[in-house]
Amino acid sequence: MRVLAAMSGGVDSAVAAARAVDAGHDVTGVHLALSRNPQSYRTGARGCCSLEDSHDARRAADVLGIPFYVWDMSAEFQEDVVDDFIAEYKAGRTPNPCLRCNEKIKFAAVLDRAMALGFDAVATGHYARLGPDGLLRRAVDPDKDQSYVLGVLTRQQLDHSIFPLGDSTKTEVRAEAARRGLAVAAKPDSHDICFIADGDTQGFLRKHLGDEPGEIVDTDGNVLGGHDGAYGFTVGQRKGLALTRPAADGRPRYVLSITPVTRTVTVGPVEALDVGTVTADRPVWTVPVAETIEAQVQLRAHGEPVPATVHADGATLTATLHRPVRGISAGQSVVVYRPESDGDVVLGSATITGAR
Repeated sequence: MRVLAAMSGGVDSAVAAARAVDAGHDVTGVHLALSRNPQSYRTGARGCCSLEDSHDARRAADVLGIPFYVWDMSAEFQEDVVDDFIAEYKAGRTPNPCLRCNEKIKFAAVLDRAMALGFDAVATGHYARLGPDGLLRRAVDPDKDQSYVLGVLTRQQLDHSIFPLGDSTKTEVRAEAARRGLAVAAKPDSHDICFIADGDTQGFLRKHLGDEPGEIVDTDGNVLGGHDGAYGFTVGQRKGLALTRPAADGRPRYVLSITPVTRTVTVGPVEALDVGTVTADRPVWTVPVAETIEAQVQLRAHGEPVPATVHADGATLTATLHRPVRGISAGQSVVVYRPESDGDVVLGSATITGAR
């Protein structure tokens, strides 16, 4: 099988490519250039898709003895990930750019191009499993499981994907990289948002959206303070509110909601963040499901799964949680799982539009 190995320059994708070679596939490595100015992206231990990462990926491909190319995906990345990130915050939502990158870049644009070039599948270093039945399952290593960020993939995309690391732990992957002589064996994992070089998300948003002053109010509408942009807040946030009036009961206040039209940020006590029902749109199902099912849902990339009754009605999804979850924000994803003895199966996902 002809396999295109997406090589980010990290240890995971390098070992994934190596395992694809060991499996007897005809493997070609490709690194995605996501910025027209790579120096503006994070480097070193906090890097992801930077200039030095492309060099690391090329060196790994040389060790493996496979062809290697760099594909310029900067235009697609700017439109589908960076611009989407800015627009979502402007609309009062909290996006997950890594999830959007998987959906729009790594498993849409790249896979489409790979198929057009005659490749049969794309291999990545994600920690997730695809069984013989083709179902997407959680990885063996719960601390590294990335099935949540892959929950946006369609059935067709999964049918042309390979995840060689799903049965391994990160410790095992690093040890294997060292045995293979890969220089990235001890390279630190990437963190945070790759296209915000200094890690200052609020500063990045202010640069693109400008000052949009508004009020911070309590649930009764009393003004407690002001801000320079509602986009600088997320639901559940406690620090950095700069309230000029303390709560009558002296307890901390948390962001409960953001109303971009009026530029209003509403704050309240922590218990007001408890959510029992989540609504979402644009559902993507990897397997056929009944209109109403009992399942588990995950609401954050590193969140705990929660039992729920999931009702799907065409373009919408409603999850009634069997126990409350605190601080759910619109713009994130709800991923639906079916618990099984050999690993939870991803049934599908949708984008959260509201929580109550």
